[in-house]
This record gives sequence, C-alpha cells and structure tokens, in this order.
Amino acid sequence: MSKEAAGPPESDRFDDAPHPRETLALFGHSAAERELLDAYRRNRLAQAWIIGGPEGVGKATLAWRFARFLLAHPDPNSSDVQAAGTLAVSPDHVASRRVASMALADIFLLRREWNEKTKKHFTEIRVDDVREITRAFHQASGMGGWRVAIIDCADDLNRSAANALLKLIEEPPERSLFLLVAHQPGRVLPTIRSRCRKLMLGPLTEDETVAAVGAVGPPWSSLPAEEIAAAAARAEGSARETLRLLGGDAMAFDTSVARLLQSLPRVDWVGVHFLADKLTGRDNEAAYETFMRALERHLDARVRTLSRGGASPARLIGYARAWDEIRDLAGETDVFNFDKRAMVLGVFERLAKAEGAS
Repeated sequence: MSKEAAGPPESDRFDDAPHPRETLALFGHSAAERELLDAYRRNRLAQAWIIGGPEGVGKATLAWRFARFLLAHPDPNSSDVQAAGTLAVSPDHVASRRVASMALADIFLLRREWNEKTKKHFTEIRVDDVREITRAFHQASGMGGWRVAIIDCADDLNRSAANALLKLIEEPPERSLFLLVAHQPGRVLPTIRSRCRKLMLGPLTEDETVAAVGAVGPPWSSLPAEEIAAAAARAEGSARETLRLLGGDAMAFDTSVARLLQSLPRVDWVGVHFLADKLTGRDNEAAYETFMRALERHLDARVRTLSRGGASPARLIGYARAWDEIRDLAGETDVFNFDKRAMVLGVFERLAKAEGAS
C-alpha cells in the first residue's frame, strides 16, 4: 500500500516506503517469530515484550506481524494457531486490511507525533501521548480479543512518558499486550525492562537485506542489482539504512563521511568544515541522517575492533564517554534547533581525542 495522501508524515515510516503495518513479508528472524508463536499457543505469552536490535532490521515489522496474527486468531487454542508454522496472515484476511488501514479499535500505536507549529516531528514521545493512549486503551472493548499497544520506538520515551507507560503496563486491562520496539534496549527505563520479556533481533544477512529491498518495491527495487548489493553491504544488516543509501547521492556522501572518520585521530578540518556546510539548513535533513548513521556504524565497528584487539579499559571507556557526549550534542541540536555546524565540529573533536588516547 502506498503512503496515505492525507495526514502528516509518520515518524515510524521511512520516506515513501510501505509502513511496517503494511509489510507482510518478514526476512530473517525466524527464531524470534517462533518464540512469539510458541509462547502464544502455549498460553505463556508475556504481557510486555521488548523487541530489540539495530535500527531497520525488521523489529517493527515483526511487532505488527504479531499484532495482525492476534487479531486474526484471538484464541490461542484454535486449530489454526496450533497448526501455524509462522505468524503470517493472508493479505486478503480482514485482519490484514484493518491493520494496514489502521481501522482498528484495539491496536494502538505510540510514536513521536507531528508538531504542526514547527512542521517537524517532536524529538521524543511525550507524557501527553502516553496519557491519550492510556485513556483509549482502557475504553477499548477488546472485542473478545486482544488490546495491543506498539511503541515505536521505546528509545524516544522521555522520563515522564516512560513512567506513565510503566503504570499502564503494571495496571492493564485484561488480555493486553505491549510490544516495545527498541534500537537500544539498555536505554529503556530499568523498571520497564524488568517487566518485559526480551526478544533480540540481529542484523540481516546481505542476501536477506537485498530481498527486503526487493519486497519494498519501486523506486528502490528498480535500481541496478549491483547498486542494491553495494548499499546492502555498506548498511551492515539494516534494510532501512540500505534504502537510505540508495537515495540520491547518499552512497557517495556516506563514503566521504567514512573517509573522514577513518583518518582519525588526524582530523581533515577542511573536509570536516565542508561536511558541516552540507549539513546546515532545513533542506539537508537527509544528509544529516546519513551522517548520523555513518557515525553510529563507525563507532560500533571501532569499539568492536578495539575490544577484539585487547584494548585497555581506559581506551574503551574513552570511546564510551565520547559516544555519550556526541549523543547529548545531537539531542540538544535536535531539541533546540542548534546550528549543526557546531555539532559536527564537536563530534570530530571528541572522536579525535578518544582515538588518540593511549
């Protein structure tokens, strides 16, 4: 299904790609799918789940797939559930059509909402968003089935919103299920984590990533196979990142960012200033997103390399501190609409210091 013509942009949708609720195919993660299915048909389904893993690997797709299955099969003891090998539901089933169109009385979505004043999404999920869901959650009929809340993503909950969600998880109506999508589960409020069963998804293989891009459809699937394969290899198991790299000059830009990062601790300040210029301005959101994803991949790969190489704890702590400071910088830049130029320069200063530490 194509993106709705009316309504504000959705924070949990990438560009004009199908939303996870519209996506029927799941690539990889067969073990995680079996874990959900087995828990359901054995009547051992935890009330709340954290579905964790890297961004863009299919966590939200799995959450919506499970919600669709529960809507289609509200009785875990039915013969259809007991015989099921996957959570797949036919696209012709009324549950698939209702989920895709959000014509739902008992499935709720909690995400960053659109700010009409700034014409941008809020930078976090606010307590008012949770309170609205809470009221609707308690008023829903259940229709003899399940009430399901999908939080996409739990990383975006501010402290007040997280505490409000915790209360809902602790005091839910009957037959309630909470599916919390989390890119970094460790950042979820500890009291929420303690009440959730954790289901961790790993990166997709390159073949699975290419297949996922093919399932998204044009314009991405229409690109030359070699371009898709190259983007999939660079994206390190994220279908979302592969789509991003296939847009415009994103691949070339990603390569230039990687070159600057790989030269650390020597900083090519001319190149960094040129990069900062490219990220400044309202029309450069895509470039900024590409920069942030390249930065995350670099940090993740660098820390893993240092760990395998027996780097000292002080070296690893220096990188962890740099990453925390960079994350704070990026957050403040988003919240207060600060100049991205200063943020980019600060990123390279901190990384050069971390890389140069003995």
